[in-house]
Amino acid sequence: MRRGSEILIEILTWLASLIPAILAGAIISFLLFNGASTISWKFITGFPEKGGLEGGILPAIMGSIYVSALCMLIAAPIGIGAGTYLAEYAPENVFTKVVRFFVELLAGIPSIVIGLFGYAFLVHGLGFSILSGAIALAFMILPWTVRVSEEAIRAVPREYRYASLALGASKWKTIRSVVYAAARPAIITGLMLGLGKAIGETAVVMMTAGMGVAGYIPASPLDPARTLPVHLYLIAGEIANTSEGLRMAYGTALVLIALFLAVSIPSIMLRNYFTRRLYGDAG
Repeated sequence: MRRGSEILIEILTWLASLIPAILAGAIISFLLFNGASTISWKFITGFPEKGGLEGGILPAIMGSIYVSALCMLIAAPIGIGAGTYLAEYAPENVFTKVVRFFVELLAGIPSIVIGLFGYAFLVHGLGFSILSGAIALAFMILPWTVRVSEEAIRAVPREYRYASLALGASKWKTIRSVVYAAARPAIITGLMLGLGKAIGETAVVMMTAGMGVAGYIPASPLDPARTLPVHLYLIAGEIANTSEGLRMAYGTALVLIALFLAVSIPSIMLRNYFTRRLYGDAG
């Protein structure tokens, strides 16, 4: 028979696990209640009018997609490569400890500082552009990709490596064909979490990609861009004291959440699919 203290701890931990779900549900419900009426085909595919009080947010949507996609193209190979080196090749010495320390340090640097760094070292050469914003965002999410990749690769059982090497495969072929296949679900999830963080970032993008032109869709990586978070910030700071401004702000926030979910949900489904392929049959 369980003691009363054990039952109490179980109840408290259950409540603690319930709180994040309640908060997420409350935020999404609030945005649906206030912003659903704003969503329309014109709103999604149109251009801002009257300073953002009317029209649509297509340029901001495309700006977010461009900046985030280019960010991942930069951060993913670097992060996976660094994680592979730390997990498979690096000896446990002072150099490895220093690298891990600075990876952790980079993860803790405030985004506004990374934005200032990007402004100083990127904007003066590349201008306010998608490329500047993507590189700066890549700096910000790089610790996520490195640590997730390293931990995912380390979690692959050693027996997988031994079996591949025993069959005559080289170390790199073992990593490429065996280790990456087993670590793929966790790596994909980590990359998608980093992408979600990049999609929602404001300060770094404002200081590197700029605020763009509300009615202009970038045509080149060297063009400035206005992303959804930046567009929402500008609306909230300038015109949200009006009913029209609030309506547009809630609608923009709802689209931003939907874009984040469009990235997160497929990544979780993909992770579960690969996990079932790798371990489901054995279970």
